[in-house]
Amino acid sequence: MSIIAPLLLAAAVTPSPSPERLKADVAALVGFGTRHTASTTIDPRRGIGAARDWAARRFEEIGRACNGCITVERIERSFTGPRAPTGVVVQDVLGIQPGRDPNRVVIVGAHIDSRVTDVMDATSDAPGANDDASGVALVLEAARILSRHKFDATIVYAVFSGEEQGLWGATLLADTAKARGWQVSAMLNNDIVGNTLGQGGAREARWVRVFSEGIRSSEDAAQAIVRRGNGGEDDGPSRALAKAIDGIAAGNRRGLDVFLDRRPDRFGRGGDHEPFLKLGYPAVRFSVANENWDAQHQDLRTENGTVYGDTIDRMDFAYLAKVTAINVATLNRLATAPAAPATATIAGALSRDTSVKWAAVPGAVHYRVRWRRNDTADWSRSIDVTGTETLLKQTPVDDHFVGVSALAADGSESLVTFAGR
Repeated sequence: MSIIAPLLLAAAVTPSPSPERLKADVAALVGFGTRHTASTTIDPRRGIGAARDWAARRFEEIGRACNGCITVERIERSFTGPRAPTGVVVQDVLGIQPGRDPNRVVIVGAHIDSRVTDVMDATSDAPGANDDASGVALVLEAARILSRHKFDATIVYAVFSGEEQGLWGATLLADTAKARGWQVSAMLNNDIVGNTLGQGGAREARWVRVFSEGIRSSEDAAQAIVRRGNGGEDDGPSRALAKAIDGIAAGNRRGLDVFLDRRPDRFGRGGDHEPFLKLGYPAVRFSVANENWDAQHQDLRTENGTVYGDTIDRMDFAYLAKVTAINVATLNRLATAPAAPATATIAGALSRDTSVKWAAVPGAVHYRVRWRRNDTADWSRSIDVTGTETLLKQTPVDDHFVGVSALAADGSESLVTFAGR
C-alpha cells in the first residue's frame, strides 16, 4: 500500500512546441480569407477547399520527414440542416500515425472552418485566428513532435469541417471510428486555445480550461440506475481523462495549470468532442481561460471605439505553445500506455474489507488500484499489483471509491476505470 506518486509520463518528448511555427500556421490559415464550410472549394487561394488542401500538405510534409510514419486520409459526407438548408459536403482531413495496435486509437482534433456574425455568410472575410486556427495549428504541431516516436496506440490528428454548422465534421469522424471498430482511448478537442487577453481586458495566462462530462451522455436508463448506486457521477471515462490531463499538466513544469471544468462544455454551448461522447468515447475540450467575445463570430469592424474580429494580433503564441505541450504530453502518455481496463468491480457489503476485480488488458505489465474516501474528489492512495484482483483491507466499501488503471513496462498509465457493481 502506498500514497499515490505523481503521475508518471513516458520518456520525454522533444522538441518543445514552437510558438513561431504555431504563429506561421495560424497566419497561413488566416490567409485563406474565409474558411466557412460553404465557401468555395475550387479557388486555390481562398476558402475552405484551399485551407483543407493546405492542411493535407502539412500532414504530408510531416509524414515525409518521418519516413512515411503519418499518412493522409480524407473522409467526407453530405450534411443538411438549418445552417446548410441546401446541403454541404463536409470533409475532414486526417493525419494517421499507425501504432503497434492499429485498432486502439487516441485522437486530437480541431475545426478548420470559420464564420462571421451571420453564420450563413460564406463569402465575407472570416479570419478565424483563434476560433479555430489556433486548434488546427496545435494539432499540426503535435503531429510534428510526436511523429518522431513509435507508439503502441494509433494517433489520429483530425482537422474537422462543419463545426459551426452543427459539429458535422466531428460527427463524421465519430461515426467513422465506430464503423471501423476503433477502440478510442481518448479524444482531445482543442477549440479557441490561443489567447490570454479576454473580454474587457482581463488577462489570464496561468491556466487552460478542460471541460468534461461526469455523467455519461451515452448511458441508458439501466446504466443510470447502476451509476446512481455506485456513486460514479465524478468518475466517468471523460472525467477520468480530464483528471489525468490535470495531473499531467501538474507534472509537466511548463507553467500552465489545468482548470478542471466539471461540465461538458461552456454553459449552453458545445463543441466537437460531443459527438464522441454520444458514442461513449472519453472526450474533453480544451479552451482558453478567458474568452474574448468581441473576437468570436464577428464581422470585421470597429464600432464606438470597439474593434471586432477574430484576428491574429489578439493571440498569445507562447500560451498556445504551453497548451500544445499539455496535449502532446497527454497523447504521449496515453498512446504509450495500455488501454484502460474494460470493467472493474468491487464487493464487500457488511465487511471492513473491499475486494476488487478487473478485466485483463493486453500489454499491461501491472495494474494500479486507486481508492479514496467518498467525501473527496481525487484519488489519495494506491497499490500496484500483477494479477486481476486484490483485497483492500480495512477499507470499507461503503465509504470508499475505487478505480483501476493499467501500466506499461515504463510506468505509462492508462485512464482509471471506476469500479462498481
